[in-house]
Amino acid sequence: MSAWTEDVLSWCDDRLGLTELPSTTRRKQRSAPYRLHRPHLPAPHVPETPPEPQGTHISRLYPELLALIFERLPVRDRGRAAQVCRAWRDAADRRSVWRGVEAALHLRRPAPVLFASLARRGVRKLQVLSLRRGLRDAVIALPGLESLSLSGCYSVTDTALASAFAAELPALKRLDLSLCKQVTDSSLGRIAQSLKNLEELELGGCCNITDTGLLLIAWGLRKLRRLNLRSCWHVNDAGIAHLCGGGEARGTPELEHLGLQDCQRLTDEALKHAAIGLPKLKSINLSFCVAVTDAGLRHLARLPHLEDINLRACDGVSDAGVAHLAESGRLRALDVSFCDKVGDEALSHATLGLSGLRSLSLSACRLTDEGLERVARLSQLETLNIGQCTRVTDRGLRALGDGLQNLKAIDLYGCTCITPQGLDHIVKLPRLSVLNLGLWHVR
Repeated sequence: MSAWTEDVLSWCDDRLGLTELPSTTRRKQRSAPYRLHRPHLPAPHVPETPPEPQGTHISRLYPELLALIFERLPVRDRGRAAQVCRAWRDAADRRSVWRGVEAALHLRRPAPVLFASLARRGVRKLQVLSLRRGLRDAVIALPGLESLSLSGCYSVTDTALASAFAAELPALKRLDLSLCKQVTDSSLGRIAQSLKNLEELELGGCCNITDTGLLLIAWGLRKLRRLNLRSCWHVNDAGIAHLCGGGEARGTPELEHLGLQDCQRLTDEALKHAAIGLPKLKSINLSFCVAVTDAGLRHLARLPHLEDINLRACDGVSDAGVAHLAESGRLRALDVSFCDKVGDEALSHATLGLSGLRSLSLSACRLTDEGLERVARLSQLETLNIGQCTRVTDRGLRALGDGLQNLKAIDLYGCTCITPQGLDHIVKLPRLSVLNLGLWHVR
């Protein structure tokens, strides 16, 4: 190194106060502080946490209290409440909320999620409004089903019922097949095998049911209490004999209510069988059974528990038939409307033996004011139908107003010989709530 170079380096050291050249790292540190341009952005909005409700609030209620509230809501609102939040859903799914509720569904396709929800809520009553498929799935998903209504489901067939009731359903107590016109005796055989605890069976309008079907019922449904055979036109006296334990049938000794409306093949012989084999019978509907006569009513009068009998439009019933019924002294409801052979004389028997009547229907009978004066002696009467009794006048209404202080409803439809003066005696009755004046002409 030359002397000149040494002088230069010595001068630099003196001027800069350095013993070494600055490193590249330090140089970068000196040149590092650059500020980046950042545009002004608004701060993101953070929603404020709502304050905790103070005091009593519905969100603080125990599930048990929510369930008590939901129990008092309409059925549709209970389902809506279950969609509000998880807490409400858990409370609304309690079985106590849905106790006694009947689910009404359109079964167009299998709905396992819906059926599982019904089972979780403990629903035990099902009404099928229309049916395409899915009945078997619904029955399987609801093992505790107690009531099943298929009323008006015209598409129900024997095959569908055989599939739905393939296994025993010990919990099912009520089955409604009204107006299922494709149902035949084959279905009744399956029902008798699988539904041995059935207590109520509705077959109104099942016009393909015959005496064979009633034989199957008599063999399998020993606990049956209510049977409706309205408009089962093929049923005759032999079928009723099966229900009463006649021949090889075991019978239905627990039967209390029997509907035979419009079974026009039945005669007095059927009533004879009923008087012997149905000792617990309480009510029977024989309306439009035109072959029933006074002789058949003599058999019915022997039933120890009979309280309600409907003989509407039974053309063979006359005053003598009412006299036979009056001998029992136990009737609470009697309907002889449109029995044109029943008149004032029948009421003289009724006042002697039917003093406990609560409901009496005499529409279109041969009734006059003299007959109404006898009706007025039935002091416990609550419902009276005398529509289309055109010979009734104000005199009869005056007698009713004086004697029937417990009357709640009266039908004066078509009584064209009464006036406002006669009605004054009726409207003053203390417990009257229903007054029918259809086709009434003011004079």
